[in-house]
Amino acid sequence: MNIYLLTAAVEEPVIAWNLYSYFCNLWKIEGSQSAFMMLGAMFLCIISAYLIGSINPAIIFSHLIYKEDIRSYGSGNAGATNTLRTYGTKMAVLIFVLDLVKAAIAVLLGSLILTRSIGGAVSGLFVVIGHMFPAYYRLKGGKGVACTAMCILLLSPVTFVILLALFLLIAICTRFVSLGSILCAMLYPFLNYVFYPRNGWITLSALFTGALVVFMHRENIKRLLSGKESKFSFKKTDKHAATEHGGGDQALDSEKSRGDGDFVNCSCGRLIPRSRKECVYCGEKNPSYAPKTDGEKGSKKK
Repeated sequence: MNIYLLTAAVEEPVIAWNLYSYFCNLWKIEGSQSAFMMLGAMFLCIISAYLIGSINPAIIFSHLIYKEDIRSYGSGNAGATNTLRTYGTKMAVLIFVLDLVKAAIAVLLGSLILTRSIGGAVSGLFVVIGHMFPAYYRLKGGKGVACTAMCILLLSPVTFVILLALFLLIAICTRFVSLGSILCAMLYPFLNYVFYPRNGWITLSALFTGALVVFMHRENIKRLLSGKESKFSFKKTDKHAATEHGGGDQALDSEKSRGDGDFVNCSCGRLIPRSRKECVYCGEKNPSYAPKTDGEKGSKKK
């Protein structure tokens, strides 16, 4: 295969028209003025993509339908995989599709504002950042895999096909979704550079996006290395089982059975023992924290 011919074929822009070029031509803007307008357009791409990414369907639907927070269960992640384990296949498919849609909207909007190779690339990065660190939900969202996948599809279609095949192969053979996500995130910028060497902005976006996805999977990496990572299954697990980030409802029930009778309400609305420094549900510090006295510790041992 002639890689340069393939590169030339796939680097054709999806959206040629954009607001930046339109206004530059309309107002005859050139030189430094066009540079300032480009910065303004880029800022618009960043803000719009981040705010779109901050809309988290997993959190919204868990509140609307189940009157609870998906982040209180399972891995504590507000994404499709944790939704599958907590609420089942139908809800997980809905969340997955909505995450794809919001990423597509952000990238296409960025392409309309400031070309696909610049605006689309910047928007792709910041819609993933918004999903991971949502402004509306105390900067605690998902791991950004679905959003990243849609960005790759729209910005680097050849790269997407290769990574999708690799992800499916790893997931099917090992049943570790996290392993497939991590390896594909690491390969994303390199494959993008190979097939799209002239799209520097997209490659730069791929580098940061891939690094963020790997960073968000840091706990998965630890569990993979220690042999404790959960394997993928379509079966819904008990959402009240111990969570990966602190114990959840099971930890609370255990504390009640041990005689921790003094409880307070956390800002997230959950009841937690006064003797816990952090909430087992949202991870925030307990403002009413008070350690057990020696008498309480002694009675507990008895």
